[in-house]
Amino acid sequence: MKIVKRMAGTAAIPLIFMVATMILCSARGIVLFASKDNWTAFFRAVAGVTMTTFALSINLNSGRFDFSIGAISLLSSVVSSTICVGHGLGWQAMLPISIAVAALLGLASGLLYVFLRLPAIIVSLGVTLLYEGAAFAFTNGKGVSFVTNIRLLTFKSPGNYALLTLAVLVFMIIVFDHTRFGYEYSALKSGQEIAVNTGIREIPNTLACYTLAGALMGIVGFISATNTGSIQLALNFGSITAMFTAFLPMFIGGFIGRFVTDKIGFVLGAVSTAFLSLAYARLQMDSSVQQIVTALVLVAFLIYLNNEEKILKVRA
Repeated sequence: MKIVKRMAGTAAIPLIFMVATMILCSARGIVLFASKDNWTAFFRAVAGVTMTTFALSINLNSGRFDFSIGAISLLSSVVSSTICVGHGLGWQAMLPISIAVAALLGLASGLLYVFLRLPAIIVSLGVTLLYEGAAFAFTNGKGVSFVTNIRLLTFKSPGNYALLTLAVLVFMIIVFDHTRFGYEYSALKSGQEIAVNTGIREIPNTLACYTLAGALMGIVGFISATNTGSIQLALNFGSITAMFTAFLPMFIGGFIGRFVTDKIGFVLGAVSTAFLSLAYARLQMDSSVQQIVTALVLVAFLIYLNNEEKILKVRA
């Protein structure tokens, strides 16, 4: 019965989203998955949201709110794509370059946080403006277009996105659940003062968190750029919107994490929101309507979480 309960708790929310979106589309005479492009869009959304959720949660779970992850994604994709377009390289080169550049950008953000000793949220706002400006200056305000190098656009397939998501999931489980870094991260998250007093070094762990979060956002930048074939610049905190895609799947993942590891929970949270994103596209909803619906779903889920005990007592 415990195994059945865990399986039901793990699969319940993704299944609810799947059924709800299919019914909604069917009511309009639309098939949710009508072509390969729909499957590609679905798995691309799963991959991008999964990486963003992982990146946001790494620091947020330790009390560090990092607004700069969107700017890291932007600048890393600008640098890597510019290099690849200029040298005629394909996505096979852009992906590792984007990850490496983003990891360095994340490390730089972490170093600023450590040495300035200011609240993480303030440092991240400054870093966001810095990286957005750097992306603008790097391209002279023109952005990046892949028109002259279509080899960068050949990554798009459901299988590639699924394999990328699976690879990152396995990596995250190994790093956070089976390494010394992961054990120290959990200890610091649970009780920072006690962990430090036992000999755990907080600063190296913090820098590693920023570096890892940056690397993940490098993948997000790569996914976005190779899908659209161009990179539009953002200024005045325009890149911050990237992180808001992670809030709903992060809360869903936290709930699912009661039944299975939270890493798998984040992926299933991304799967849930991917059904929603695909339904928006298939129903051709306006962006304003999409934001309202997503906000209502998030609020409803938070209301349930905050009143879960009362609801369970009523059901009993």
